[in-house]
Amino acid sequence: MDPQPTTPEELLGDLEAEHRDLDVLVATLDEADWDGATPAAGWAVRDQVSHLAYFDDAAVSAMTDPTAFAALVDAALAGGDPMEEHLRRGRAMAGADVLAWWRGSRAAMVDATRAVPDGARVPWFGPPMAVRSFVSARLMETWAHGHDVADALGRRRVPTARLRHIAHLGVRTRDFSYVVRGREPSPVPVRVALTGPGGDVWEWGDPVTAHDSVTGPAIDFCLVVTQRRNIADTALVVEGESATEWMSLAQAFAGPPGPGRPAGHRP
Repeated sequence: MDPQPTTPEELLGDLEAEHRDLDVLVATLDEADWDGATPAAGWAVRDQVSHLAYFDDAAVSAMTDPTAFAALVDAALAGGDPMEEHLRRGRAMAGADVLAWWRGSRAAMVDATRAVPDGARVPWFGPPMAVRSFVSARLMETWAHGHDVADALGRRRVPTARLRHIAHLGVRTRDFSYVVRGREPSPVPVRVALTGPGGDVWEWGDPVTAHDSVTGPAIDFCLVVTQRRNIADTALVVEGESATEWMSLAQAFAGPPGPGRPAGHRP
């Protein structure tokens, strides 16, 4: 049975907890650490945090000034590059200022989300999303970029039950992983059964009708669908052609197809 969705307020609480976990990693960094390379090619620690700050600011605009946000999206579609913009901005700041930017933007984003009317949809860089999906996506982004920071600093983070939100998003974006590459989604059902950090099993799909499957630790599934690990470096067990194809394409985040990570990264 698919895990039951939580309320927007519960999701926001989990998002804020994810914010705090990453904040602990970067709060005491010196300037050299802020410039340390992360596993994302060409991105330093400061780039990971400025990325979160920029898109948390964009989220505030999406929820409070849809017209301004639509102009931002139009500019991006017309050839602008929001990635380059936030990288330039973050690289012109001291690390402490990047942190202050992110702290302000994430707080404003949480406040703006709490004010969104029930049932409203939030515009984004793609189809508008329900509030729960939107918050899950911001939690996923915070966790994924936080993993790059932790890898750069040689730190291991303790997995939490918040992974369930990321895993759920990873399952729901299976078709998107094909569409973003201009491919037809596979109609073959895939069962996903993941073991959470507490030992409980989270399941999606019908075990009777779905003969393809992905099973294993929830942390590994989340790392694969956020493209933070190559599946060869995980303990996931993938059975069936369609499941194997999906895991080679899996992408839980918006935007163009991600390049993924090469095999051989086992921290």
